Amino acid sequence: MLVKAKGPQQSVTANRLIDGVGVWLGAGNQWVERVADAAIFEGEAIAEALAFAKEEEKRQLVVDVYPLDVEATPEGTRPLHIRERMKAIGPSVRRDLGKQAAGPTPAL
Repeated sequence: MLVKAKGPQQSVTANRLIDGVGVWLGAGNQWVERVADAAIFEGEAIAEALAFAKEEEKRQLVVDVYPLDVEATPEGTRPLHIRERMKAIGPSVRRDLGKQAAGPTPAL
């Protein structure tokens, strides 16, 4: 983990082990592929979400679990750090690959 989450609103991210796709913990402890759909946790809920994600890592469903600072926007959850925004849209060298290939993405 390169970025230390310190803010009052956080989400949890990882990579799905079966295919390496970046995922975020969404509502109901479901892994989602769009950061905009990530759940936002505050207070004690941050530690609980991280503990759940670490258990998923032990079960070998995801890898590289860590929290990230986020904010709520009308388009959904938005990472505050540029590294996390880049992870959300896919490779920056090939706009025809990754999530950005599917069409316009919300302003990250």
